[in-house]
Amino acid sequence: MQKDFFNNLYQEHQNAMGCPSPDSIISFYESLLGFIFPDYGNEKIANRADLENKYLKLKAEWHNLLEKRCENLRSKYPGEEELLFNSLAKIKEALEKDITAIYEGDPAAKSRLEVVKTYPGFKAIAAYRIAHCIYTAGYVLIARIISEHAHSKTGVDIHPGANIGEHFCIDHGTGIVIGETTDIGEYVKIYQGVTLGATSVRKENASQKRHPTIGNHVVIYANATILGGKTSIGDHCIIGGNSWITKSLESHSRLYYDSENKHLRKSSLK
Repeated sequence: MQKDFFNNLYQEHQNAMGCPSPDSIISFYESLLGFIFPDYGNEKIANRADLENKYLKLKAEWHNLLEKRCENLRSKYPGEEELLFNSLAKIKEALEKDITAIYEGDPAAKSRLEVVKTYPGFKAIAAYRIAHCIYTAGYVLIARIISEHAHSKTGVDIHPGANIGEHFCIDHGTGIVIGETTDIGEYVKIYQGVTLGATSVRKENASQKRHPTIGNHVVIYANATILGGKTSIGDHCIIGGNSWITKSLESHSRLYYDSENKHLRKSSLK
């Protein structure tokens, strides 16, 4: 028994040889985010030549991570290893809009600089935008390591497979959960404790749409729970705190929990 244990364990260690460590992936991610947002990182670059050299260094580091990956980290789409660096400008543009959404959506925010340096919402969304690009390229485990790093740092759990539109605002953020097949439109604002999750699903149905769809210009207040792949929240809706929703809601609706009568109330915003 002891011999079998060590033989099996030795084989596992051999299989893991060459795979990038979570620490190396996280280090790369933090350097990349600091590169596209200097106010986030610790390294400030003094001239254009150094900036271009840093870009090439990061790109080489990315390719090195991919070369070292084990079989279950391989891309499903050969040739997509360039997708991340080809998408950096778009990722930065999207994050600039998210910063604006957070800054304009929170009266306590005094500057965009404060948002970048201190807000967990920005950190969680930044990790999502980068991880989502990596996930789309087929490097699922690398993307998950980045998203779980952000989860541990911010308390916000966004699966990199989710689809999230522009001008996304997370306020406070702690305890937010956004599942893998969630679709979120543009100009959406979410407060702490919100869950966009699934109802009970069998493992063999994992590829199905399991999480809700949120329209454009929606506000979801603290501790609301919206579940199910068939649940859709229409545009311009307001979801009150502590709501529990498993059915779709038409556009321009307000739904909130009436604590006195202990049930949900719905009204029109038109």
